[in-house]
Amino acid sequence: MAARRALLSVSDKTGLVDLARGLSEAGVQLISTGGTAKALRDAGLTVMDVSEVTGHPEIMGGRVKTLHPKVHGGILARVNHDGDAADMAANGIEAIDMVVANLYPFEEAAAKPDFTRADVVEEIDIGGPAMVRASAKNHDRVAIVTDPSQYDAVLAEVATGNWVGEDTRRALAAAAFRKTAAYDTAIAAWMAAEGNPDESFPDRFTIGFKKELECSYGENPHQRGAYYRQIGTPQHLLGGVKVLHGKPLSYNNLLDVDAGRGLVAEFDDPAVVIVKHNNPCGVSLGDDLASAYLRAKACDPVSAFGGVYAVNRTVDLALAEHLAEMFVEVLWAPAYDEDALEVLTRKPNVRLLETGERVRPGNPAEPVYRRVMGGMLVQDPDEGHEGRDTMQCVTQREPTDQEWVDLVFAWKVSKHVKSNAIVFAKDGATVGIGAGQMSRVDSVRIATSKAAENGLPIAGSAMASDAFFPFPDAPEMAIAGGATAIAHPGGSMRDEEVIAAVDALGAAMVTTGRRHFRH
Repeated sequence: MAARRALLSVSDKTGLVDLARGLSEAGVQLISTGGTAKALRDAGLTVMDVSEVTGHPEIMGGRVKTLHPKVHGGILARVNHDGDAADMAANGIEAIDMVVANLYPFEEAAAKPDFTRADVVEEIDIGGPAMVRASAKNHDRVAIVTDPSQYDAVLAEVATGNWVGEDTRRALAAAAFRKTAAYDTAIAAWMAAEGNPDESFPDRFTIGFKKELECSYGENPHQRGAYYRQIGTPQHLLGGVKVLHGKPLSYNNLLDVDAGRGLVAEFDDPAVVIVKHNNPCGVSLGDDLASAYLRAKACDPVSAFGGVYAVNRTVDLALAEHLAEMFVEVLWAPAYDEDALEVLTRKPNVRLLETGERVRPGNPAEPVYRRVMGGMLVQDPDEGHEGRDTMQCVTQREPTDQEWVDLVFAWKVSKHVKSNAIVFAKDGATVGIGAGQMSRVDSVRIATSKAAENGLPIAGSAMASDAFFPFPDAPEMAIAGGATAIAHPGGSMRDEEVIAAVDALGAAMVTTGRRHFRH
């Protein structure tokens, strides 16, 4: 049998020399291109240039080098196929038994702010994916190696003298097709982001993900779990985040971290958000984080125990000393003072995450995905300006200035509470939250009863509802509990009846014209 031949052409040269040396010691002839060939020669290895195989030099600045029948014929030739063998003999084609290729770093290029569109386009690999796909298609004979993490296992099989086994070739081919699919998805996402936003719901919707973290389990111990980042997005939940201390992050931790991140990003003033089971159980603004924390915790101190905390300022000693008295699952913060870290790290299990920036909003206009059986629902993100100037007073009495401040605050919080959502707020802090109920009246009842249990006065508070009131009962109950101003989207067929009931009780009501359902 003729000597085995391997074609190596990689962008990421991690582990390249060790792999090539192992192949060479096993009697495999090395073929390579450009920078890869230079790296191998610099390591003292003998390499044949692709141009020697094709009889044609690289052209167009390297855009065309492996796109040639002597390369692709050598890869695609089938075992024991008379026609293929005849074509190879007639055209001087020799078989290629292994291809080692990873692709131009397109994602990294697209993320560089100083790269022009032309620069990014040049990082769209053509020859690499073509060789990868050809090799994966012909995995009955060819081993396609696309990641340095595969090198050791491949070398171990080659060293046995039996080449790369059938099961391994099949697994490598599957990984190769995942690689090219993800690569093309990233390119498509980049091009779509530059295109017409009205085309964000194409006939074929393709997204790709890369595993970033293996979770100990999913929502429950009998479920497996992992975290994948979406390919082609500017940032992701854990992108640039440092885990400074604590146990590994769990599946549920990540769900709650994302909920806290999204809510705390709504505020410019110092803010503390406490999340439990994907709902905020306490939110407050303050002159500093310590004062905001005390008021956020007061909203529901029982639920705050074992919660996920998100803040939008550097964690200082004052806040750290308060948190040291609590059981905290995760603390998400832009930074930590040294003395605060010293206090917090005395607790072995608390997970301390440093984001490196004050606010970590989502990616602009990133679609929201929701899995359903055998498919996916896709929608625009629920974002946009939420302020006093977007609301309209519909009652005889206008809200006071303080009521306006609390209405806007409560409305922002309600956007992040599971429907049916009711939020009572006073002086920039939540005093009662009702979440996830089938009846809006029940949400009001839960919010007012929690406030009473925790000794928080609702008198003079503002209440926000994520959707309109179909009947006057919920507003009447809220006002009876002490609310003096109410915000809701409006749009019910009984709006006039609801407004009349609020007017009769002397309260103020504003409509937002926008609903914030969160199922």
